[in-house]
Amino acid sequence: MLRSLNINNVVLIDRLDIDFAPGFGVLTGETGAGKSILLDSLGLVLGKRAETSLIRQGADRLSVTAVFDNIDNAEFRKLLSDNDLETGDEIMIKRSLTSSGAGKIFFNDQPISAKLLKEIGKYLVEIHGQFDNQGLLNPANHLAILDSFGGYEALKQSCRQSFSDYSEAVKQRASAEHDIAKAKEDEDNLRHWIKELEQTAPCQGEMAELQSRRQELMHAEKIIENLNYAYNALTSGRDVSSALRSAQSGIDKANGYVDGKYDEIYAALDRALIEVTDVVDAIENASADIGVNANEQENIDSRIFALKDLARKHGVDVEELPAKLEEFKRQLSSIEMGEDGLTALRQDEQNKRLAYVAAANALHQARVEAAQKLDKFVMTELPPLKMDKARFETVITAKDETAWSDKGFDDVCFTVATNPNSPQGPINKIASGGELSRFMLALKVNLMSAGSVPTMIFDEIDAGIGGAVAQAVGERLARLGQSVQVLVVTHAPQVAALGTSHFKVEKHTKDDITTTTVYCLSAAERQEEIARMLAGETITDEARAAALKLMR
Repeated sequence: MLRSLNINNVVLIDRLDIDFAPGFGVLTGETGAGKSILLDSLGLVLGKRAETSLIRQGADRLSVTAVFDNIDNAEFRKLLSDNDLETGDEIMIKRSLTSSGAGKIFFNDQPISAKLLKEIGKYLVEIHGQFDNQGLLNPANHLAILDSFGGYEALKQSCRQSFSDYSEAVKQRASAEHDIAKAKEDEDNLRHWIKELEQTAPCQGEMAELQSRRQELMHAEKIIENLNYAYNALTSGRDVSSALRSAQSGIDKANGYVDGKYDEIYAALDRALIEVTDVVDAIENASADIGVNANEQENIDSRIFALKDLARKHGVDVEELPAKLEEFKRQLSSIEMGEDGLTALRQDEQNKRLAYVAAANALHQARVEAAQKLDKFVMTELPPLKMDKARFETVITAKDETAWSDKGFDDVCFTVATNPNSPQGPINKIASGGELSRFMLALKVNLMSAGSVPTMIFDEIDAGIGGAVAQAVGERLARLGQSVQVLVVTHAPQVAALGTSHFKVEKHTKDDITTTTVYCLSAAERQEEIARMLAGETITDEARAAALKLMR
């Protein structure tokens, strides 16, 4: 719910701090006192467009900060997680705007965009005006509203899964048909390309090996020259091996006089002799390898050219040629599989379609039952609202197959008729402003446990009504306030008297500067304000007594 609202330099508001309570809160005041400014300010922290015209005259910036209780909503948590936003027990949203048009938005001290703020705001507050065409009154939302009311989550999940399975089967069948059709066009080419690649037989990593060997052969003479030099250095004249053996003999004789004192020197010479012998052999073998085949470089050049030519032909790197060969083989195999494989895919698609239709039909039946129940509940609410001649009906129609989705194939629309002989029509097109508000209220009272946001604000929902109708509206708002936080801007004393908290909006002018203030009323102040609403400018004792009676 909304805990507090801090407003600075918005239109007529200089600085304002308001703390809100759970339940049913009312805001009253004279026309033009600035009640709409409060809603505009709250709208800023819910994602409404910020305009510099909202900045108080003489100020260079405005700011609005709202604090909400955190909400336990899986979709809301996912939205925050997807955008790397963190929150604890509360949510603080702060928005500022300068006279130059530069704005900043923070969610718990983390900067966010206006677009994301608008998405977040949908989960925190619903604002309903007399001519509101959002939320309940927007036909695009009616399916989700009915599903929330029905509570048949298992059927919705089954429909989502079966549609996913069916969609995948359609995709696989279509892909197979496309591949086969394309492959048939290129069948002769495929066979030629496969034969050509198989004859060439490219191997993974082959190009790197060929280029390395080619580099070696290009410098074969210099390599052999230097290898021979190294070989001769180790073996010519009194070679290194002979020198090591002579040294070893001397150490051996010396050891005879000192009882093996120089054994470690002898062993080191022995290891050196082995290493030198191995090096001589390695140099000799390396020299032999260089000149294995006089035509080898020519053969390597031809191989490299052939591989590059094939790679250019098929638009791939040389290293990708083995994979290309396998791809061509798969395409040819799909042709050879022919109608047998395609028939199996078509049959699987048909089976998945039947499963989806069965799941969607089960969901449809549940929606029909929920719609009948909702219609009955709403119709029960209409007579006390002086709409006993009106009719409310949830209309469910089937969509064309091209519009089927994971939500099934139902289209849902709330329709009304305001007079006995008038036809049913979409709720947002048939009802007048006052009727629209009462239909919406009758719906909301019955949907209050069906995924409602934690805070609902009604802006003059009781406009144009009074007496028993206003009383009925107030009673239903109070009932709604038992489940969610409800804030109502009202001019009806019957509605104001039912509030669990009461705020008065006033406008004051001093030194030609007009300022709007809001303060919470005590019990005695509430009685006086409701008496004013009943009597007008001159408050009588009779009005005070009537106000007290309403409050009781």
